[in-house]
Amino acid sequence: MKRSASETGQKTGARRLSGPERRNQLLDTALQIVREEGADRLTLGHLAVRAGVSKPVAYDHFGTRSQLLIALYKLIDRRQSEALRETLTTEGRSFEETASLLAAAHVHCHADTSGEWHAIGAALAGSEEKEAVYQELLDGYVQLVVAVLRPYCTLEETELERRCVGLIGAGDALSAAMVRGNCSEADAAESFAALIRGGLRETP
Repeated sequence: MKRSASETGQKTGARRLSGPERRNQLLDTALQIVREEGADRLTLGHLAVRAGVSKPVAYDHFGTRSQLLIALYKLIDRRQSEALRETLTTEGRSFEETASLLAAAHVHCHADTSGEWHAIGAALAGSEEKEAVYQELLDGYVQLVVAVLRPYCTLEETELERRCVGLIGAGDALSAAMVRGNCSEADAAESFAALIRGGLRETP
């Protein structure tokens, strides 16, 4: 049975959004809900109301609240990785400069999401899906950081990867402390940069 315009979330006379456009609209609205009301308020029903669509539209795109949270988790990670790549595109920097830029970009990504990353992660705590997705995203981010730092050290690839895993964990912990108000963004970035430099002492 065909749904009416109101059932599909389309307003009469309005341009019909494509599937990807509607999904992006819903994700942006979901992030706004987390930012303004907290992750606990994010349900598919509430998302539908805030986005101006019917519940079936929200459920068609995400199925469950867990799937919505995972989609948000991936979206934030993708935006953070893109921001980092843009920051580090210019070549010819010294190791000191690269460490500072990498640390500042990592910490700023957390500051820019105003705690949304941590709130969504907490909402997914204990979920097997979340653990699998987190590991997938971490593996991708480790490879990105390895590629950035490889020119500045002579470590074997596996050792460099392990150190980058540890450095990312330290950067996340410092960023979490900043989000909680325990330190400023500048202080967190400076401490993280010092750890990066100290963790890669074996330079050519």
